[in-house]
Amino acid sequence: MAENSRVTRMLEPWRGAPEADVAPTDVDVHHRRRAAAGLEAVAVSMNRGIGQMGPVRTLNTLRRLNQADGFDCMGCAWPDPDPEHRSFAEFCENGAKAVAEEATKRRADPAFFARHPVSELATWSDYQLGQQGRITEPMLLREGGTHYEPVTWGEAFGIVAEEMQALDSPDEAVLYTSGRASNEAAFVFQLFARAFGTNNLPDCSNMCHESTSVALAETIGIGKGSVTLEDVHEAELVIIAGQNPGTNHPRMLSALEKCVKGGGKIVAVNPLPETGLMKFDNPQTVRGLTGVGTDLADEYLPIRLGGDLALFQALGALLVERGAVDHDFVDRYTTGFESYKQHVRDLDWDLVLRATGLERSQIERVADLLVGSSKTVFCWAMGVTQQKHAVSTIKEITNVALLQGNIGKPGAGLCPVRGHSNVQGDRTMGIWDKLPAHFAEKLRLEFGFTPPKQRGHDVVNSIRALQENRVRVLVGLGGNLAAATPDSELVHEVIRSVSLGVQISTKLNRTHVLPGRRMLILPCLGRTEKDITTEGWQGLTVEDSMSQVHLSVGRNEPAGPMLRGEPWIVCRMAEAVLGDGPEGSSIDWAAMAEDYSAIRRHIGHVVPGCDAYDDKVQRPGGFTLPHPPRDSRVFETASGKAEISSVPIELLEAREGRLVLQTLRSHDQFNTTIYGHDDRYRGLAGGRNVVMVHPDDIRGLGLREGELYDVVSEWVDGSERVAHGYRVVSYPTARGCAAAYYPECNVLVPLDHVAEGSNCPVSKGLVVRFEPLGSCGRVDCDPESRVRSGSDQKNRSDVEPHHLS
Repeated sequence: MAENSRVTRMLEPWRGAPEADVAPTDVDVHHRRRAAAGLEAVAVSMNRGIGQMGPVRTLNTLRRLNQADGFDCMGCAWPDPDPEHRSFAEFCENGAKAVAEEATKRRADPAFFARHPVSELATWSDYQLGQQGRITEPMLLREGGTHYEPVTWGEAFGIVAEEMQALDSPDEAVLYTSGRASNEAAFVFQLFARAFGTNNLPDCSNMCHESTSVALAETIGIGKGSVTLEDVHEAELVIIAGQNPGTNHPRMLSALEKCVKGGGKIVAVNPLPETGLMKFDNPQTVRGLTGVGTDLADEYLPIRLGGDLALFQALGALLVERGAVDHDFVDRYTTGFESYKQHVRDLDWDLVLRATGLERSQIERVADLLVGSSKTVFCWAMGVTQQKHAVSTIKEITNVALLQGNIGKPGAGLCPVRGHSNVQGDRTMGIWDKLPAHFAEKLRLEFGFTPPKQRGHDVVNSIRALQENRVRVLVGLGGNLAAATPDSELVHEVIRSVSLGVQISTKLNRTHVLPGRRMLILPCLGRTEKDITTEGWQGLTVEDSMSQVHLSVGRNEPAGPMLRGEPWIVCRMAEAVLGDGPEGSSIDWAAMAEDYSAIRRHIGHVVPGCDAYDDKVQRPGGFTLPHPPRDSRVFETASGKAEISSVPIELLEAREGRLVLQTLRSHDQFNTTIYGHDDRYRGLAGGRNVVMVHPDDIRGLGLREGELYDVVSEWVDGSERVAHGYRVVSYPTARGCAAAYYPECNVLVPLDHVAEGSNCPVSKGLVVRFEPLGSCGRVDCDPESRVRSGSDQKNRSDVEPHHLS
C-alpha cells in the first residue's frame, strides 16, 4: 500500500467529504480476522458515527435504532427481537455505518452542484459520490445543461407530467423500486404505475432473491421464509449456505450464538471461509469484548461455485438411504416423494464430488448431523440465489427440509435471509412485474379502475427495452440502478437514452451522473428524520425477512426544509401526471400524501394478510403476516401439497486456464453504497480492484501474486467483457474459484446470463481468464443473437402466489 495506513482509512469520515479516492489498485493485504465483531466493531461504529454525525447526534440517533418507538435500520432485513427483549444497542457495525451515512451533517446542496459539472461527477468513484452528503433540494439537469440546478417541487412534478403524458404508450415508462422504500411508498408507487397503465415495475429483488420467490412459491405456495427468530434460537441444527452474516447480516450472529449456547450445531457452506461463519465476539458481553467469544460453525464445507445443488441432493439421498425420512409428514403434506426416491437412488457420486469439490466424508458428516437433528433451520442468501440453477438449488434445499418435516414446527424451517431492509415488504405491497388476478380485482374494487393485465418488465427486460429504445421515462424510487445492474458498460450506455430520468434519493450516486435528455433528482427524507406533513407527524412501516411488519418513526430534524417523505413525493407526482384519472377512478392522492394512515387503510383493503393494517402496526413490535406453511402446514400449490422436486445435477466447470468467479461485498459497504476501504475480516484494505484466488490456482495459471491483470469474462455467444487492472491476491477460496467486489465487477456479468426460472442475473458463476494488463477489450456478440425484451419466458416463472412474494 502507498501512503495511507489501514488505520487512517478507518478514520476517513473524520476528514469530511473526500476530495479524492484511494487509487483502486492500491491494495493492502494484512491479517484476516479470526472473529467477527468484538471491541473493534464498537470502535469502528463510534468512529464512523461521530465522524459523520458528531457525538451528540450519534448517541441520540443510534439509541433509537431498531427500538419499538424508534426507526428501522435501513440496512439488512434481519428481524428484531420482541420489544421486551431488545437491548439498548440493538444494532450492528454496518447498521451504525448506514445510519451515519444517512444522518450525516454533510450536504450536497445547490452550491455543491454549481461547483461541479456532471461531466466531472461522472469521473468520481462510487465512494466519492456517496460521501458528499445529503441532497437538500430538488435538482434538474436541463436538456443540454452542464450542471444540476435547483427547481421547485411544482416545477419538478410538472416536468414529470409533461414527459409521461406525451408517451405513446404507458409501457414506455419503467418504475424501479429499491428495497429501502417503505410499505406506504411501495404501495402508492405500484398504484401510480398501474393507474398510469403499466406493470413495468422492476425492483431490486429481481437481482437478489427472485430465485427464492420462485422456488418457494412453486414448492410450498409462498415465496417467503417459514421461520421466526425464536426458531433460529431453538434449532438443533442450522445450515447456512451462500451467506456471509458477519458482513451482510451481522445481527444474525446474536441469534446463532443463542442457538449454539442452547446446544445447537451450525454447518457453513461457502466457497470462502468467511470470518462471520466461524466465530463471534459479541460486543454486548464480557466474553465478546475480551476476545473469548463463541465458536460458530461445527462443520465448514468449502464448496465450489455452483455445487450447492449437488450437495443438497446428496444430503437428501443419504437421508432416504438411512431411513431418516418423516413418512407421516411426507405422506400427509407432500407430493412427489416416490419419484424423488427413485431419482436419488441413482445418484452419481462422482458427479457430486466434481460439482462440489468436497470429499464424500464431509458430506456424510453433515448428513449425520441432519439425522441426529429433530429441528433444522436452512438459511441461504445470494451465494445461492445468483447461480444459474438457483431455483433448482433452492428446491433441493426445500426437499431436504420436507423429507424430515422441518416446516411448520418450532425450531425448524426455511430461512432465506434478505439483504435490503424492506425488499420483502415491497413485493408484499404489489411491486412486481406480474399482477395476480386477485390483487388486480382488489385494486379495481378499492380505486375504481381496471389495472393492466400484461406482464411488465423486470430488471433484465427493462435494460433490454432500454437497449431497444422502447423506454422513454425511467423513474427510480430509491436505489442506484446504474450500479446495481449487470453488464455495466451496456447499462451505462443505454440508461442515457431516456427522455427523462427521475431519481427519488437521499444522496448522490452513479445513476445521477448518467443522465438522459433531462434528469431530475427528488430528495427525500431518510428513516432517521421527522416526516411532518399538514396532517402531523407521520410514521412508515416495513417488513423483515420473517414477515414481521412494524412501524418506523424518525426523530432527527430533516437535512433540509425542502425534503419530503417518499409517499408524499410519489403521491404528488402521480397527482400531477394523472389528475383525476384514470376515468371512473377515485384515488385520493392528496389525502394519502398528507396522511400515511390513509395509505395504510387502503393497504388493509387490498393486500392479502393485511386486514386492519393501520391498527395492527400501532402495536409495539407490530404484527406477523400470515404464512400458511408455517402457521398450519397448508400449502397453496396447485396440488394442495408441498412439492418434492426431482431435478438433474448441473455441473459448472471452466475449461483449462479459466476460473469461476463470484462477485461479493466488502465489509465496508452495503449493496452499492461504499462506506470505506477496510474489508478487515478478509484482511484487505485500500483499493477495490482486487481478485481473490486460491494460491494453488495462482501457481497453476502462471499468475504472479500482487500483479495487475485484466479479468475477462467469457459468455456462450462469443462475447467478452473486461475488468481492467485487477490485483491478484492469494486467498483460501475453493479451488477453481475466484472472488471480486460488487458493484465494480458487474461489468463482467452478461445481461443474458440469468437464472433459469427467475431471470436473476448470475453473479456467482462467471467463467473468467486473466490477461496481461491493458491487452484486451470488450468483444460484443452479433446483435441478432441478443435476447429481446419479453421473449425469455422460459426464464420467467408464471407462478402467482396468493401472498405476493
